Amino acid sequence: MNVTEALKYIHSVSWMGSIPGLSRTQALLARMGNPEKKLKFVHIAGTNGKGSTAAMLASVLREAGVRVGLYTSPYILRFNERMQVNGEPIEDDELAEITEYVQPLADSLEEHPTEFELVTCVAMEYFARHACELVVLEVGLGGEFDSTNVIDAPEAAVIVNIGMDHMQVLGDTLEEIAHAKAGIIKPGCDCVLYAQLPNVEAVFEAACRERGARLHRAGMEALHPISHALTGQVFDWRDMKGLRIPLLGEHQLHNASCVLTTIEVLQSKGWRIPEEAIRSGLANVTWPGRFQVMRENPLFIIDGGHNPQCLEALVRAFQDYLPGRKVTFLSGCMADKDYAEMFGDLIPFAKEFITVTPNNPRSLSADALAENLRARGLTATPCATIAEGVRKAIEHAGPDGVVCSCGSLYMISDVVDALKEL
Repeated sequence: MNVTEALKYIHSVSWMGSIPGLSRTQALLARMGNPEKKLKFVHIAGTNGKGSTAAMLASVLREAGVRVGLYTSPYILRFNERMQVNGEPIEDDELAEITEYVQPLADSLEEHPTEFELVTCVAMEYFARHACELVVLEVGLGGEFDSTNVIDAPEAAVIVNIGMDHMQVLGDTLEEIAHAKAGIIKPGCDCVLYAQLPNVEAVFEAACRERGARLHRAGMEALHPISHALTGQVFDWRDMKGLRIPLLGEHQLHNASCVLTTIEVLQSKGWRIPEEAIRSGLANVTWPGRFQVMRENPLFIIDGGHNPQCLEALVRAFQDYLPGRKVTFLSGCMADKDYAEMFGDLIPFAKEFITVTPNNPRSLSADALAENLRARGLTATPCATIAEGVRKAIEHAGPDGVVCSCGSLYMISDVVDALKEL
């Protein structure tokens, strides 16, 4: 089996979608000898900010000399990004080899695993083979019944920002969504909690009490912003002065607070993470597609914002970094998103919209999105391809303008490729 065949097999079960439950993952891992039992984890759940938080934490741990695995989804440019050891994505040959090992075991199960479950099991085997000391594990969807929740109690369960997303699976209220995500809190573990609304925090407080877990609040009291520009942000944290992150937006400071609180928890458990590792890990983190400046003349920004909370954060970034500037939005989204609300907050900043269809079966068509935006009195031009959309957005913005690609993580790879062609 080569990597093309491996990915074809993995994606061949994508029609099964997301089916809540741990039984399929547990059954497959058992047939694999339970590689997850050989590993320690930091488990990260939440609606927004999971990936950025995971990337920052993994970068710091790597700088501290920890052999660290990183599991995230979705990928931005290549599937291999979803599982990394010490910042290096899995090699094609090893991805093919492990998938070939897993395939007959998965196919022999009475109830076949879904695509995400297969990928999770491949990742567990990969991390075990590479003797990772600590794996930073991002939840796929929810928490309690997500396939990543087959692990034993983690070193820390980290809960980042909770918002309204995937309501058809997780529930119609913030409290219901929080309850699903609180499922990663296991008896006796430590829980790091991003500052939430009081009714949401109450869900996690109750979960920690019921399971005898220690709650650590990652508030902003200890973090003091110093400066921000399109090149990065500088802040103080407790006695550490002048910490820097290249990730932009106020929300990334909240994520950094979660990371630093998690580091304190790990340090209390004996993990050696010196200040110089914290400084260099934060300063050198890379996490593409989050208010990322790709080029100038015009200024071209890529943001993976794909739900109302993400786009609220994008609005605050425009206010902070580009006050008074009008933006040409290159936008696409999934049909199951609340796109009417999603793009509403962008209207005051919009010069116009160029709409495209992301490369995903769940995508809303460029024509349908353009029609929705026009119905609100906006200028919207649909494009047949993402490459055409990139060219048109740059042309319409002009050399002194601003382009922002947003609405779906699934379009970032094609936008980046189109920019390279230009």
